[in-house]
Amino acid sequence: MSPSFHIPYILPTALLAFALVLKLPTFLRASRDPDVRATTLLLIWATAVLVVITPVNIERLNDLTGVPNIASPWAYSFLTAFCATGLTMIMRWREPPSVGRRRRIRRIYWIYAGVVAVLWLTFILADVPTARIYDLDTYYAGTPWMREHILLYIAAHTVSSLVAVSMLWKWFPEVADRWLKAGVVFLQLGFASGLVFDGAKLAALGARWSGHDWDALSTRAAPPFALLEAALVALGFIVPQAGPFLQKWVRERREYRRLAPLWHALRIITPAAAEARFGPWTPLDLRLLQRRQRIHDALRMLGPYVDPALYQQARETAQAGYGVPNADGVAGAVTISAAIRTYQQGGPPVAHLQGPRGGVLMDDRIEGIASALHRPRILHDVHRRMTSTESARNHG
Repeated sequence: MSPSFHIPYILPTALLAFALVLKLPTFLRASRDPDVRATTLLLIWATAVLVVITPVNIERLNDLTGVPNIASPWAYSFLTAFCATGLTMIMRWREPPSVGRRRRIRRIYWIYAGVVAVLWLTFILADVPTARIYDLDTYYAGTPWMREHILLYIAAHTVSSLVAVSMLWKWFPEVADRWLKAGVVFLQLGFASGLVFDGAKLAALGARWSGHDWDALSTRAAPPFALLEAALVALGFIVPQAGPFLQKWVRERREYRRLAPLWHALRIITPAAAEARFGPWTPLDLRLLQRRQRIHDALRMLGPYVDPALYQQARETAQAGYGVPNADGVAGAVTISAAIRTYQQGGPPVAHLQGPRGGVLMDDRIEGIASALHRPRILHDVHRRMTSTESARNHG
C-alpha cells in the first residue's frame, strides 16, 4: 500500500483537528452550553470519521480486532453522529431557544441513535468474511444485510446534507457578521460536497445491481468529495473563530511595529516604575499594552521639555513641504526629538509651556509621530528648512 495514497487524508484531518483545538478552550470554559457542546462534538465525530477511514487505519483496525471490515460500522457510526450533530447545531444557530426547538433536536438525536444501532445490527447479521480496504461498498452491494447497512448510512448522510444545505441557504441572508457569513458559505459548500459523494456512491451501487461496473464512482470519484466535505466543514468552523483573531493580531502587530521608533527614541527616559519583563511567548496584546504604557509614561515625563513654538514652526514647515496629512506627525517628531536632546543634556524645562503637554503630545497624534520617525529623511529635511528660515530671518 503506497504511503502517498494516504496524503489526501492528512489535510482535512489536520484542519478538523485544528478547528477542534481552537474550540477546546471555549468548551472548557462553557462545557454546559449546549451550542458549544454541539460544535465540539461535531468536530470530534468528523475527525473520528477521517481517522477511521484512512486505509492504513482500516487495515490496523481489522488486524487489531480480528474482525474483517469492522471499520465499516465504526466509520459509519461516527458519520451518522456527525450528521445528527450538524443538523442540531445549525438549528441552534438559526432558531432562538424554545420548547419546540428542544423537542425537534431531541427527536433528531433519537432517530440517528436508532440509525447507529441498526448499522451495528445489520453488520452483525451480514456475512462479510473478506476484508475490503477500498471497495467495500460495491464489493458487498448485493450481500444480504450488508446491502442494507450500506444504504442506511448513505440515506442518513444524504438526508442530513440536504436539510443542512437548505437551512444554511435560508439562514445566509440573515447573517450580518462577515466572518460568520464566510463560515456559512464554507459549510454550505461542504454539505453540498457530501451530496456529490452520496450521488456517486448510489450510482455505483445501482450499476452493481443492474449488472454494470461503475465501481470507479465509488472508489475513485466519491472519496475526494468526502475529503472535500471534511475540509470545508472544518473551514466553516475555523474561519468565524480564527478570522477575527487574525484580524486583531494583524492590527495589533502593525501598531506594535509602528510605535517601535517612538518607543526606541523614548527609552532614554527613566520610567517611574520598573518595566515588566516579558518573554518571547508573551501574547502580543500584552506587549502592545506595555509599549503604549511605556510611551505614555515617557511622554508625560518629557512634557515640560516640549516647546510648543518649535512645534508650530515645524508644523508650518512640514505643511508647506509635505501637505496637511503629515504635518502634525512630522512636527511632533521634530519637537519630541528636540525635547529628548534637552532632557539628555539636563537643560531647563520650557518656560512658556501651555498645559502639561502644550497640546503637542495628544494621544491622537502619537501614531502619527511614530510613523514620522520611520522617515528620518523627511525629518532631516524639515529641520534643514527650519534652520534656513531662521537663519534668513536673523540676517534680515
